[in-house]
Amino acid sequence: MTVTVDTAVIGGGIVGWTAAYRLARKGQRVAVIDNAHEGQATAAGAGIISPGSSIRMPRASHPLSKAAVDYYPKLIAELNEDGETNSGFATPGTLFVFQNEEEYSRLAEIRTFAEDLKSAGFRNIGDISSLTGAEAKFAFPPLAEIPGALHMSDGARVDGRLFRDALRRASISRGATEINGLATLTSQSRPLNVLSVGNERVSFESLLLAGGAWMPALGQSLDIDMPIAPQRGQILHLEVPDTDTSNWSIIHGFHNHYLLAFPTNRVVVGATREEGTGYDYRMTAGGVHQELEQALRVAPGLASATLSEIRVGFRPSSGDTLPILGQLPSMENVFIATGHGPSGLQLGPVSGAAVADTILGLAPSVNLAPYSPARFN
Repeated sequence: MTVTVDTAVIGGGIVGWTAAYRLARKGQRVAVIDNAHEGQATAAGAGIISPGSSIRMPRASHPLSKAAVDYYPKLIAELNEDGETNSGFATPGTLFVFQNEEEYSRLAEIRTFAEDLKSAGFRNIGDISSLTGAEAKFAFPPLAEIPGALHMSDGARVDGRLFRDALRRASISRGATEINGLATLTSQSRPLNVLSVGNERVSFESLLLAGGAWMPALGQSLDIDMPIAPQRGQILHLEVPDTDTSNWSIIHGFHNHYLLAFPTNRVVVGATREEGTGYDYRMTAGGVHQELEQALRVAPGLASATLSEIRVGFRPSSGDTLPILGQLPSMENVFIATGHGPSGLQLGPVSGAAVADTILGLAPSVNLAPYSPARFN
């Protein structure tokens, strides 16, 4: 059997399904092929959409970050039009916590960082205010006694699984085809226009590779060295008995770790950033210990919570920490959207939409030149 489409998308994470949704809304015939790899980053991750507290994001990613937070409300409005009202997106606000006096002495620095981004037009920052330790505990009750925190009222978070599933259903309702299995590129001709999934063939005009951490294998099938490596993240989910955590603030700080809450009594603790693990899909004693130690240092009130789930995900980490977005220089009808590292749930939707616009011949909402695959020759 052969399925004929305008664009085939390999990868069913938040990037691939956003691109498919964008293309389907523009009237294209789309097929999304996904192999449901263990450790898909979208399924494991908990997304923080809070640019004012993202002090470790590379400055070269700031234009994409600004476009990303601009795009989320537009995308949510489109999903609502298609009946998808449960996307897991909310704005409980963000607390940047200062755990000791040395950290607290840098409050003005972090406030300036957030205010500069807000002045530059970044969303999801909102009102910026200094809080005492007691005020911070009101916003996140399990917090330790701390000198203070910086509060950003519009910090947002998203449930990766819920958002991906909303995009998937909306895409299919607009005519997209979902194909489960391993995509095999069956021709080295130029342009490439056929792939297979088991006994099924997919014929296409354009191909979007959005395979996340599994992009190197796709690159090998095209004789291309794809500068992507899997970075393992272990993420803990806690249940807080008899407590509604829905409106608890997101917790950020000078560390790589975070705390964020979801309805109705769930707190997510993340996440390790482990290099050199390959696709070793395991929760490890060291990783779980690291996350629990960090979480209970910041929020000792979580000690009585139930450890209900541990998720493992492989982030696609690029060679220079920037996403890889756009047309492959050597293949005019093949496009790439990957390499978001730990920022996939923030940057992924706008990246998928921007590359979809490129496929459509439209001007994307953000300049993709800094993220072009051509920079790797």
